[in-house]
Amino acid sequence: MGIGYGKWVLGGDLWPPLPIAYFLSPECPLTLTWQKACGFLSVLPYDMISITIPIYNEHGAIEALFAKIKEVMDRLGRRYEVIFVNDGSTDGSGVMLDVLAGKNPEAKVVHFRRNFGQTAAMMAGFDHASGDVIIPMDGDYQNDPEDIPKMLAKLEEGYDVCSGWRRDRQDSALQRNLPSMLANKLISALSGVKLHDFGCSLKAYRAEVVKDVRLYGEMHRFLPIYAKWHGARITEIPVNHFARTTGNSKYGLERVLKVILDLVTVKFLDKYMMKPMYLFGLWGCIFFVASAVFAVLTLWMRYKGYYFTATPLPMMTIFSFMTGILCVLLGLLAEMITRTFHESQNKSIYLVKQTRNFPQS
Repeated sequence: MGIGYGKWVLGGDLWPPLPIAYFLSPECPLTLTWQKACGFLSVLPYDMISITIPIYNEHGAIEALFAKIKEVMDRLGRRYEVIFVNDGSTDGSGVMLDVLAGKNPEAKVVHFRRNFGQTAAMMAGFDHASGDVIIPMDGDYQNDPEDIPKMLAKLEEGYDVCSGWRRDRQDSALQRNLPSMLANKLISALSGVKLHDFGCSLKAYRAEVVKDVRLYGEMHRFLPIYAKWHGARITEIPVNHFARTTGNSKYGLERVLKVILDLVTVKFLDKYMMKPMYLFGLWGCIFFVASAVFAVLTLWMRYKGYYFTATPLPMMTIFSFMTGILCVLLGLLAEMITRTFHESQNKSIYLVKQTRNFPQS
């Protein structure tokens, strides 16, 4: 039959692409199956969809949110699970989630012993998800479940991550929207991942993209960046955003500082995670050079008749040299920590008190 290269189109609503034509190329045998089309298109034959929702004092939104998700997913006709992670709620959300799980087998609940934060709750959802696609979303019903089919359709096109963009965001312009816009521009510029809305929780991931990712601190907003590091193809679509009708926002202007500090961490991990000595060693060399310059200037001033006590240059020479040594030692220590990190076992960032509707291990 010869040698050919595949051309693909979607075979129907949310079904894997089918081969329809071939043209000659030495790169790809004509007889390749659609799962192995030379790696130029990653098809998504998903069987289960996992929707993960962190919950912290969202008693008034849980039932309506789940009812809407159930309506959308039943219409879609795919197997699914909705994993609620109760992040130490104190308003009765935990009891409501247990009642919901008792009536609906597709609703699953993870209860934390205390409040660990949104990142830990999102990580718990990923860890307990069994789907081929994982879709995190907020528990305050500001995300629209009707956007889920559109995101799944984008994954069908071969993308690994589909990120939501709250183009018409229904939040406070000064307290939420403006800081978020500035932060998104800064993150895009420094990370190289061009998205309009890193903070939107509504995203769709292929499970293999996020299953091995470990999140700490407030790093959940940088998940697309982690995915990009693993070679994921990322796209973005506008999504609906509703005004909050129940509960209170968990964010304020203080999150801006957290985003900046987290971004510094992400940038460091991106550039120097595998070789921290390159960073610390560079600064060590800079301080060694500065120490040498200060030493030469000190000797030159002494030659001109100045005493060492008349200038701060001798002290600057010593301090620069000591700082250079410390930088090199920190680099060596960071190299040892990096190796320990990669060779040690993973340690969870949360403690689970109990689970509902999960198989007993």
